[in-house]
Amino acid sequence: MTDARALASVACLLGDESRAAMCLALLDGGAWTVSELAEAASVGRAAASEHVARLVDGGLVKTQTQGRHKFVRLAGPQVAELVELLSGFGTPTPARSLAAVRERTRLAAARTCYDHLAGRFGVAVHGALVGRRMLTHRGGLGLTARGRDWFADLGVDLPGLEAQRRALLRECVDLTERTPHLAGSLGAALCEEFLDRDWVRRRDRTRTLEVTPLGERAVEDLLGLAPADLAVS
Repeated sequence: MTDARALASVACLLGDESRAAMCLALLDGGAWTVSELAEAASVGRAAASEHVARLVDGGLVKTQTQGRHKFVRLAGPQVAELVELLSGFGTPTPARSLAAVRERTRLAAARTCYDHLAGRFGVAVHGALVGRRMLTHRGGLGLTARGRDWFADLGVDLPGLEAQRRALLRECVDLTERTPHLAGSLGAALCEEFLDRDWVRRRDRTRTLEVTPLGERAVEDLLGLAPADLAVS
């Protein structure tokens, strides 16, 4: 398959609004049933099954069967970054209800982008890591000696991450802020630590995050980020 044909095939898959809605739902990093994806995309279950099959064939999602249920998730972080990036193009659909406006506001404030921190909160954390010289852009994005100590003190297994095939460090352009947040296996590990320590909490079955009072104190102590810097409330 030529590069042009490969690009066209992916564009065709995501060019369908129902499949795009499914991929956006899967940006929470979790596993969804076909019925749940059907509801998220506002289509019938039979149509949802067909859409999932096409996404599987295109390499954008993968499935796993457990008992009577088939679970669907994105094929990996690169797919999530692609979906997040493409979501920034075009004109957003106007929010037609107060609930939709609130959800969009919460997504812009703090959310996950697949498995790493995003929104104003994620951008602020990434900016503080760079500003405090935990991360450097010299010769490309890299982890400094100070950064290695900081992440190790936080409990992140850096040698284990570096042994993975996934890139340790990546910058992902934030959909709403238009500036990078931290991705890669290190970004995923940082997000996991924030969740495990109850510094952020997931809001129901969405990508939005709530920054807890404990989290506000933690990022102020560790990164010098005051609540006003986060602007998430």
